[in-house]
Parts: sequence; C-alpha cells; structure tokens
Amino acid sequence: MTVVGRRERKKLATRAALRETALRLALRHGVEHVTVEQIAAETDIAVRTFFNYFSSKEEAMVAAVAAEADALIGEFRGRPRDEPVLRALREAVAHVMAVSDTEALRLIVRAPSLLPQRLAVYATREKALAEAIADRLGLSPDDLYPAVCAATALTAMRVVLERWLDQPADHAALREQTEEVIGLLAAGLERRLP
Repeated sequence: MTVVGRRERKKLATRAALRETALRLALRHGVEHVTVEQIAAETDIAVRTFFNYFSSKEEAMVAAVAAEADALIGEFRGRPRDEPVLRALREAVAHVMAVSDTEALRLIVRAPSLLPQRLAVYATREKALAEAIADRLGLSPDDLYPAVCAATALTAMRVVLERWLDQPADHAALREQTEEVIGLLAAGLERRLP
C-alpha cells in the first residue's frame, strides 16, 4: 500500500474541489456559461493555480468521468482473481454506478463541447483497463486479448451508460442493460439471420 504524503493529499483535495466546483457551476449555469475565473474564485484559488491542475474548464468538468473510470478499474482489480474477466467487469460497473452522480454524468454526456475531453479520458482509461486485464490473466500488456477486451468492454459500457442516462435514473435498469451487454460480449456478438 502506498502512503500518500500531506502535500500530495492537499494536491488531490484541490483537484477534487476544482472538479466538483466546475461541475456544480456547469449544472447551475450550463457548460458554456462557466469560466475558469468563476471556478477558481468559487474554489478560492488563483486562476494560475487552476492551470496547474487542468488545461481547461472542460477538462475539469470531465475529470469526474476520469475519476469514475479510475474507480471502475480499481474495483476490477479488487475482484477475486478467479472470477472471469467479463463477470469482474460487470460487478465493478455495478458497484461504481451505484454511487455515481447521475445528474453530473448526464451533463457531461450531453454537452457537445465536452466530447473531445471525454474521448481522451476513454482512451487513457482503456489502456489502464487493458493493463489490469493483462495482470489478472498473467498476460503480457502487448498481448492482443487485453487490449481488445478493454476496448470492446468500455465501448459497450459507454453505449449502455449513454442510453441509460436518457431515461429516469433507475439502477435496476442499468444493471439489466449491463447484464445484457456483457452477455452479448461473452457470446462473441455472433448473430445470424433467422
């Protein structure tokens, strides 16, 4: 277990405060009407300090997605080693989504100006998940299976999440849709015409 020093804890707390403030302001005023200056003022830091943590207001807002993806990967890594990859992913998703801020996720997914940052988060977390899958299976990170599995699973979960966010928040429905998409992946997506 890594011990985090006081200075690092303060930096993490400031980053989290900036992320939460950016989202709170975006929920209140809309993404386009929030400025870096407002986020910094609400967090009681200098604008220059803001840029030590994030390159833009959009990156700060999407940091919630990055935090959730990191939580998902952490949950996946914490699952029993003998559990199959797709089951471990399903359980990790269910755990993380049960405590997610649905309103903030809806804002992030629906704001077109946040799409480039969301895609960047997905790309970096896809690589991290592939590494976690490789570790779980004792494979080299260069093997094809972990990369394909991570890319496919995260894309499938993104589709489920975006569809789910278009409906009233119902975690049972999210669980059902997650089960369905994991089932599709497990079956290999093979379908034939009747």
